Amino acid sequence: MPQQPEERTDEERTAGPESLDDLEYRHAPGTRLHFAARQRRVDTAALGGLALHLPAFAFSVGALLAVGRLLDLAWQVPYWLPAGIWLACGLLVFHRPAEDLYARYVLGLRYPLPHERERLEPVWREVTGRAGVEGDRYRLWVENTPHLNAYAAAGHIVGVTRFALEHLSSAQLAAVLAHELGHHAGGHSWSTLAGRWYTLPARAAFRAGRTVLLSTGDQAVRLGSVAAAALIAGCGAVLLGPAAIVLGAAPLLLLALPYATAAMSRRAELRADLHAASLGFAPMLTEVLLAMEEGEHPSHSGVGPATSGMSGARPGPAAHLLASHPDYATRVHRLRAFLAPDL
Repeated sequence: MPQQPEERTDEERTAGPESLDDLEYRHAPGTRLHFAARQRRVDTAALGGLALHLPAFAFSVGALLAVGRLLDLAWQVPYWLPAGIWLACGLLVFHRPAEDLYARYVLGLRYPLPHERERLEPVWREVTGRAGVEGDRYRLWVENTPHLNAYAAAGHIVGVTRFALEHLSSAQLAAVLAHELGHHAGGHSWSTLAGRWYTLPARAAFRAGRTVLLSTGDQAVRLGSVAAAALIAGCGAVLLGPAAIVLGAAPLLLLALPYATAAMSRRAELRADLHAASLGFAPMLTEVLLAMEEGEHPSHSGVGPATSGMSGARPGPAAHLLASHPDYATRVHRLRAFLAPDL
């Protein structure tokens, strides 16, 4: 018969693997936890991201109402039904069974194995204990990838990669989890997913229109369309005056939206870093970021609309304005205020 593993004491279970355990546990099992009265908020990064989605949201509502009108004329379907179903489905962002399906089949995450849960739970308890947050509200997930990354998604999803569990020390892992908890505490994760869902019809219509435009092989037709649009805009400016100028600026505002959205995403990442630093994890998070910048820990940019907190390679000059994450040097610089002078 195979030899049975020796039973571990409560202290050993709390500490995790000896070679990786360097975390100061202030909230071991049995200690009393004090929870904050307000564990979540919607900070300026989340509010700004939602505000930037409003134009696409309005377009999406109008498009679905138009589709509903066609269905009403054809089959007497209530014209508001498609838009109503779409709006109601967005509330599933806080529905736990729907979150589980989203984590497994969209983000590609899985439940932690027993030894992974044994490693994660004490660290997560310490992070949430320092933050005054009920850790049981969230569900921990693991991604089977040989890269360092972590995720905060929907209302209660916190995921890490298998690489993070196997190669980070307990203190570094706590810093990564504290960063993801910062996304949830600031409302970044649910607002990102809600924004993506409620702008889906507009983005689908934009992609369809771009595909049709690019598939037009006659360059003269495209140049003629541009010339006609310029002529119409010029006539409108003459006839309508200032109102035409406002309407003509609308396309420029739409072109600026991706850059503004990326800037708001970078702001959310920096705020999540500061949340981890406020819990005492600034040195550990700095270590992880510096190791990733030097290539010691391979990273990737995350999956889908989850908020991926550990990517941040320095982009090229042109791509910098569209990058969803700050570069590592910027993130480390922002953490300097929380570090000892000799670090």
